[in-house]
Amino acid sequence: MLDFTEYSKIFLSLFAILDPIGIIPIIIAFTIGLTPAKRARVGRMASLSVVGILLVALLVGELMLEFFGISIHSFRVAGGILLLLMSITMLFGNKDAPTPDESTDGDTTSSIAIVPLSTPLLAGPGAISTVILDAHKGHGAGHYAVLGLIIVLLGFIVWLTFLIAPWISQRLGRVGSSVFSRLMGLLLAAIAVEFIAGGLRGLFPALG
Repeated sequence: MLDFTEYSKIFLSLFAILDPIGIIPIIIAFTIGLTPAKRARVGRMASLSVVGILLVALLVGELMLEFFGISIHSFRVAGGILLLLMSITMLFGNKDAPTPDESTDGDTTSSIAIVPLSTPLLAGPGAISTVILDAHKGHGAGHYAVLGLIIVLLGFIVWLTFLIAPWISQRLGRVGSSVFSRLMGLLLAAIAVEFIAGGLRGLFPALG
């Protein structure tokens, strides 16, 4: 096992990569029109998904990538393309988006919670690769148990972030939320381009 300082560094680095506070605007943009119950469901599923994805990355992440012959750079490009498609929907508006008076089934809220909120925005290529690398820094069940505890703690922080997001959304109002959603769509498009560019530089070092 590593010492307390090293595990603190691991926690802080993963917190910075997940950036649950910075993603609040995007959470608001993707949950506009959902009822409080649906937003709470999205928050629970997103936080649990983040924990699940990172725990899988901790235990078998490297083996899975090697088994399918996928590099972390390819994963980054794929995530970037997915985010870019999402951002286009946000920029031009989604006519099928739910409103507070409409019923949204579990499949819809689940899809929002998992893609793109859980992955690739929160538990994306950066977080997954960091967890895989951190797993190799120590040995033994204790080391993996502490890393698992760190991941669960980060999932709890993500859940708290989703609790804060509706309060901020209410202060924006309907028109403000609509404008905000489009601005966040533009921001998300820029993030997607960075994902794709970083992945391409990894796949083709000559581009760097």
